[in-house]
Amino acid sequence: MLSDRDQELIAAASEAIKRRYRNDWQEVGAALRTRDGRIYTGVNLDAYLGRMAVCAEAVALGRAVTDVGETGIETIVAVRHPEPAEADQAIVVVSPCGSCRELSWDYDRWYRRVAAEQVQPGAHAVRMPH
Repeated sequence: MLSDRDQELIAAASEAIKRRYRNDWQEVGAALRTRDGRIYTGVNLDAYLGRMAVCAEAVALGRAVTDVGETGIETIVAVRHPEPAEADQAIVVVSPCGSCRELSWDYDRWYRRVAAEQVQPGAHAVRMPH
């Protein structure tokens, strides 16, 4: 069961990607709540050179660190905007990649993530300890 605070983060991440969606460039949005209660959002930064791409969670974390310094991560969530040709146009929660889990852990070993399997039962989720 998701809390109202989780729903608030999902809504913030969804709004970020709705505003900045560009097919094949910006497809994922993220939102994180710092330990002091502030919410920061970001969208992924794709690149022709794949290793230069930056995940939405890292952008949100970068905004938080830039604005207020390292205050810790209470909760983080990522969402994916569907491509134009997809039949289902719903924005859905996605589980973070391994790199984002590691990055979040580096900044707060006790952070919490909202993952796809919490929102959409039966959703595929890569299990990785954090």
